[in-house]
Amino acid sequence: MQRNTASFSITAIENFKQQMLSWANQFSICCFLDSNQYNDKFHSYEWLLAAGAAKIFSPQKNILQLLYDFYESHNDWLFGHMSYELKNEVEQLTSLHSDHIGFQDIFLFRPEIVLQPTGNLITISCLKKEPAKVFKAIQSQEISNLNYSSHISIRSGMSKEKYVETIKLLRQHILRGDCYEINYCMEFFAENVATDPLSVYRNLAAISPNPFSCYYKCNDKYLFCASPERYLKKTGDTIISQPIKGTAKRNFTTAAEDELNKRKLSESNKERSENVMVVDLVRNDLSKICKDGTVNVEELFSIYTFPQVHQMISTVKGELKDNINFADILKATFPMGSMTGAPKKRVMELIEKYECSKRGIFSGAVGYITPQKDFDFNVVIRSIMYNSTKKYLSYQVGSGITFYSNAENEYEECLLKAKAIEEVLKWV
Repeated sequence: MQRNTASFSITAIENFKQQMLSWANQFSICCFLDSNQYNDKFHSYEWLLAAGAAKIFSPQKNILQLLYDFYESHNDWLFGHMSYELKNEVEQLTSLHSDHIGFQDIFLFRPEIVLQPTGNLITISCLKKEPAKVFKAIQSQEISNLNYSSHISIRSGMSKEKYVETIKLLRQHILRGDCYEINYCMEFFAENVATDPLSVYRNLAAISPNPFSCYYKCNDKYLFCASPERYLKKTGDTIISQPIKGTAKRNFTTAAEDELNKRKLSESNKERSENVMVVDLVRNDLSKICKDGTVNVEELFSIYTFPQVHQMISTVKGELKDNINFADILKATFPMGSMTGAPKKRVMELIEKYECSKRGIFSGAVGYITPQKDFDFNVVIRSIMYNSTKKYLSYQVGSGITFYSNAENEYEECLLKAKAIEEVLKWV
């Protein structure tokens, strides 16, 4: 089925985006991806919106085998996610912890409607509806106001004492040679939460407008994401990964102090050692699917500044071998090294042993695949997950642990990453 496509002129883009998001929320499935005007050299779209599902791909087993054929047979837009738990098929692992949110291991959908901007023009493509009618419906949409509340009671899934003790145990694994680095996470959660999903996302986006943000609704499951990290992007035969390892807080009192924090991050041997370990892991992953000699580190230890923190980001690039399928790419690279550690399979076993809850969509990826089979997926971090049926709200934070990690400092880093989310939850 061919899409009906038309473009429309807009003057108040930000207001239209808010109307559009309110309109899209009426669908049981929708995905809004927003770069928040971070235009780096790998940038493709300022934002994309997909609403309604004409077709869904979400098998519970033999996922990669079925994905191979699904990907080959499609020549239209696809949006959706891969949960961290897809690791169980990639590496033949298991997950026994509880999961109160319930995102599927994989969920890709062919959208009924896709919207994308080009300057002051909005292009709307539809499978069944008329683009002009969609545009009119969005323009007539009312925007609800944010309401202040502080009734959500957040609990930690782990005490500071247990966290510190666990880091000591992980350092012993590193000393014995079980692994070199491990990304260790903990959950914060709230029960009996009845909240407005759009309000949560809008406030998250206002407080922490990052380049891989998304509002993702999958029936009664919601993801509100303010991620600064890209997992993988494919353009033609070129593929890039941009792992983040290294975090420093912002100083908003003086520009000189903020610049000092940035320089300390850049010069930190600990952060560089973590970053280069992940870069080597990504290089190894990409070498499985890229032509010999084409995998290169285009950017090493670059410092990027975001509203809440400074981050150390590296860029690894390669040229794909012929006839590489999306399923092949996931098999070689998923989950992303920045959220696991090295060696990947062993640290995932340790993550399962020492973390207290399933990660679910956290540490997974959300993004899109174009009709030309290019794609861009984020890393799901700095995110809130919500199940409206169970009234359960959750977010997770973590850090990379090496033998030289100080447990107290790692705990403080986790609290720093959670700070923006804590502010968000005052406005729901």
